[in-house]
Amino acid sequence: MTVTPQLFPLGEYWWLYTSFLGFVLILLGLDLGVFHRTAREVTFREAAAWCAGWVALALAFNAGLYAYALWRFPRDERLAALSGFDPEAAAWQVALEFLTGYVVEYSLSVDNIFVFLLVLGYFRVPRAHQHRVLFYGILGALVFRAIFISVGAVLMQFHWVVWLFGLFLVYTGIRMAVASEEAPDPERTLLIRLVKRVLPVTGYRGDKFLVRQGGKLAATPLMIALLCLEASDIVFAVDSVPAIFALTNEPFIVFTSNVFAILGLRSMFFMLGGAVERFHLLRYGLAAVLVFVGLKMVWLDATFGGKFPIGISLGIIGGTLGLALLLSLAFPKRPVIQGRAKPTARPSSRVS
Repeated sequence: MTVTPQLFPLGEYWWLYTSFLGFVLILLGLDLGVFHRTAREVTFREAAAWCAGWVALALAFNAGLYAYALWRFPRDERLAALSGFDPEAAAWQVALEFLTGYVVEYSLSVDNIFVFLLVLGYFRVPRAHQHRVLFYGILGALVFRAIFISVGAVLMQFHWVVWLFGLFLVYTGIRMAVASEEAPDPERTLLIRLVKRVLPVTGYRGDKFLVRQGGKLAATPLMIALLCLEASDIVFAVDSVPAIFALTNEPFIVFTSNVFAILGLRSMFFMLGGAVERFHLLRYGLAAVLVFVGLKMVWLDATFGGKFPIGISLGIIGGTLGLALLLSLAFPKRPVIQGRAKPTARPSSRVS
């Protein structure tokens, strides 16, 4: 088994976490302040270009991570003293862990698109303002993921938590596969009901989230839609963060792979939003992935001497998702008959 020590301990490399987060905030600032300064509809071609750009940036970061690990490991006296330690193999392990984590998080993020379609369609958010709502939704998601990852990094030091997370992922995967596709009512969310008790809700006022009405602060439907998206991301983070901790014990890899997956989510929504219903079997592929990583935590890692080979994990995950996509295209979903209207979006079974 390849020994993979923690590459970026938070106490020693806090500046790296901060620098990475600053870089991400700069990118988001350029996105909203330069490229999308005015409200407008995002075209398929533009979304595809942004999607390709985010993926390319993630792969470039992975290459840089590999190069850094390859440079640092041989120079670390503590690591060099470990018996049988191979710096090149360890660096390759780090790169594969990031890539596998990124694939898992990006794939699970696809399920968010169903929720986006449901929420934005339910509140009839104008297409010109959808990018703005999703932008601030992504910003809030970054904060929630950072909190969940920080807590998870502490809890993962206890072996019983590893088992608990693993069993939870298995349960979540099974629930995703068998759950009903019936769309919930976004306005029945507890958070939305609480907000409506505090703030009156007015109509749309351009791209404003909050407005003054009769001298009092009021929320627009954009704010309600944003809060629904934030609430759904908390639910998503509950199982997506443990899923990547099943693949790596390096908090920096967990954090960066999550961030890159989230950054590419908006462009993927505008690119695939109209065709997402075609991938009706994807949720079964995602369910199988969650079950696999859960079993990896509670059984496979111990069976393989403490760490199931990350290369095999990547192959299983990629093959499962690819098969689900191919089967979705080969066996299209049958249209609803008997005069019943076809739902405009299938929400994630992970949203309660």
